[in-house]
Amino acid sequence: MTKTHRTLLPKWRGFTTQLVVLTILPLTLLLLAIALGSVYMHQQDMRALVGERDERAVQAAAAALESELHHRGTTIASLALFINSETDISSESLIIADEDLMIDFDGGLAYFDDAGNLLATTSQNGPWNWLEQNEQTLTLATSTDPEPVFSTPIRDPNSDRIFIVVSVYSSHGTVLAGAFSPEALAGETLAPSYPADSHATIFLLDSSGYPLYVSGAHSSTNSTPDQTTISKALDSESGIAYITRAGAEHVLTYSPIPITGWVLLSDEAWETVGTPSLQLTQVAPLVLVPAFLLALIALWFSARRIIQPLQKLESKAAALAWGDFEGIKEPVGGISEINQLQNELQEMARKVRSAQEGLRDYIGAITSAQEEERHRLARELHDDTIQAVIALKQRVQLVKKTVKDKKTHQSLEELESLSEQTIENLRRLTRALRPIYLEDLGLVTALEMLVRETSDKKSISVSFQKSGRERRLTGEIELVLYRIAQEALNNVIRHAKASNATLHINYEDKEVQLEISDNGIGFQIPNSPTDFAPSGHFGLLGMHERAELIGARLKIESALGGGTKLIVRL
Repeated sequence: MTKTHRTLLPKWRGFTTQLVVLTILPLTLLLLAIALGSVYMHQQDMRALVGERDERAVQAAAAALESELHHRGTTIASLALFINSETDISSESLIIADEDLMIDFDGGLAYFDDAGNLLATTSQNGPWNWLEQNEQTLTLATSTDPEPVFSTPIRDPNSDRIFIVVSVYSSHGTVLAGAFSPEALAGETLAPSYPADSHATIFLLDSSGYPLYVSGAHSSTNSTPDQTTISKALDSESGIAYITRAGAEHVLTYSPIPITGWVLLSDEAWETVGTPSLQLTQVAPLVLVPAFLLALIALWFSARRIIQPLQKLESKAAALAWGDFEGIKEPVGGISEINQLQNELQEMARKVRSAQEGLRDYIGAITSAQEEERHRLARELHDDTIQAVIALKQRVQLVKKTVKDKKTHQSLEELESLSEQTIENLRRLTRALRPIYLEDLGLVTALEMLVRETSDKKSISVSFQKSGRERRLTGEIELVLYRIAQEALNNVIRHAKASNATLHINYEDKEVQLEISDNGIGFQIPNSPTDFAPSGHFGLLGMHERAELIGARLKIESALGGGTKLIVRL
């Protein structure tokens, strides 16, 4: 034993042994720990990034589906208005020589009476005859339904296809209905974003959790998420869930479609996005263990080429949610997989931007129609109603001169006062519907009058400020800025519980900025514009869409108890 000890002791004190045991081995272990830690961080970042990407993608797809459903409901409502003018109801009057109508409603159109009897149909091979015989399976719109009614999924036993029936109650006491296949609708709408060979599987579920459409990696196996996940998706707003299946972790993202109570759910094994780079990063430390200097270089390379680019890409993806479509185009560097992921995000941003542009055109048309209707109502109120009340007031004044009875004279004075108040209220209403100061005197004068009327009629002090050299803008821009200011002040009055508010417009050489601030209770700002409607901020959503119509940026600053500031920069 002593001999052995004496033999090993010189070797332990040797320079090579000490270098290996005291320097290389600890540094190698440290390198291995750092490398494995970076792999774990990479996995977590990739996991979170894929979840965020899938959540935004499924939200955009759900919005596109809801837009298509709304389009079909609007089409049926418009067709009902047209047919109401027809004296003879027939299948020819349902078609209106519009081929696009038959594309939207591949199950055909039908006309029912109040008792649910089929009056006319465009398709003898559709589900209508069977639905008439089994009327308990179909819920049609009634006189109490102001909007089109979407039915639950109905399976036609003749064609073995599932149809959704959208119906609207007409003024003649009849019901116009159209049938379309949710599978065909989802296939056409979702195919560009979720092709059949993609890694993700997309599920369209009805309110009971029944799959209406399945496409993607697991569509052929009819693999559906577990009932717990489906129930959570149906009972909540959009979100993310992670589950383990067949030894792989899957990211499940879901988003509701409120108009029908459906939910769109995406299922993807997130490791498929980053597996090649992860395997390379895991093998590299084992290969470079003997050469810790090279391992340190590899670690530096991993930090510079993977972690930092992913962090940059994550921040750009967050900015993308607020409509910054240009920022995602700036290269973030990194390995090819990250560049590929950025390219996919750019393609997704392009599709979302294209969809938003189409939706913006649609919203612009609706806004223009709304303004035209406001102008028409203002003209009718001014030319007809106000003049009639003025004439009534004048007749009361004439009658007053001939009446001697004091009680009758007092009643006529009250009637005259009520007429004056009605005239003033009607004039204020016409000014709100059609801001004549905006057309004749410009934006600044119109905003001053808006502030003055708000301060006079409401229990809140509103001040107006102008800076810079005033100049006229286009009529469309001035009208949008006026409507945003009008809606913002209405929100302050209805919700902010504020005592003071300020409206400030600033004219600069290349910019116009409109700012509305208050000292109210404030609120929690949604994470992205897509959360405005689900959280009940429809006014903010309308202002955001109006700002986008003129190429302006809307910024909201608010905190609970700290007031709110809304800035529109053009």
